[in-house]
Amino acid sequence: MWLGPGADPDRVRRIGEAKEACFRRLVADEGLVPLPGAVEWIERLAKGGWRQAVASSAPRANVEIVVRALGVAGRLGALVAAEDVRVGKPAPDVFLVSAARLEVLPVRAIVVEDAAAGIEAARRAGMRSIGVGAAGLEAADVVVASLADLPADAFERLVPPE
Repeated sequence: MWLGPGADPDRVRRIGEAKEACFRRLVADEGLVPLPGAVEWIERLAKGGWRQAVASSAPRANVEIVVRALGVAGRLGALVAAEDVRVGKPAPDVFLVSAARLEVLPVRAIVVEDAAAGIEAARRAGMRSIGVGAAGLEAADVVVASLADLPADAFERLVPPE
């Protein structure tokens, strides 16, 4: 919007690409600090045999650099990014593709999200959800301020028995 209503689409695209490249450079050079409890939960779930994916509306290159920077790539069975779906959140596509790649039925999948659009996408996919953060996540099945606050049995309680 700050470019004005008559902004040249090619210029908008170039600026967007430059911003994404700058983000990837910063992550590669500076690293990332994970949200409290995030890496611990990824490790705990992996040890418990849970299949895990990252399902993001971000470009694949961004998702890959973040996963590498956090050191969790080896714990993930799938990585789904913007290029893998036609419609982003709140459409359920990114979560449905992730579940299919993990060979998990949507009813047995749990989405961890920090945005209302992601919680709505999980609902549309027929998946349970954990909302992490502040306002706007009330529709999630479980809401916590931080993953560090998530009860130890939270995932088990959300998955229906087989």
